[in-house]
Amino acid sequence: MKPRWLLGLNQMTHIFTRRTALVLALATASLLTSVGCHSAYIEATVRNSTATPVSLVEVDYPSASFGRESIPAGADYHYRFKILGQGPTKVLWTDAAHQEHTVAGPTLHEGDEGTLTITLTSATATWNLTLKSH
Repeated sequence: MKPRWLLGLNQMTHIFTRRTALVLALATASLLTSVGCHSAYIEATVRNSTATPVSLVEVDYPSASFGRESIPAGADYHYRFKILGQGPTKVLWTDAAHQEHTVAGPTLHEGDEGTLTITLTSATATWNLTLKSH
């Protein structure tokens, strides 16, 4: 039979080992978060610069799309996306007179990161793409 103090020492060693493992796991997770786990994305803004609401707004980009049912006059819609593959972009929308518009935009590539502003006017759209250097 082991002395009581020896049993207590075994339990303390077990607790110390679990705490050490927890601290090491948290430190590793923190390090990975701060060092190299960054995903490239595009921060997009669709700006309605018209005096009336626009509807059925859709932005197509390589391998996917996003959109809104409507954007009020003078309002912005923000969306963040990751690019898989490469290809052209385009924006489609319907104005207050129920006219459909489609305007082609820039080509995007996998790994691109930055901001994209699409400004809708009464007749067309302008694109402003600013990419971060790799």
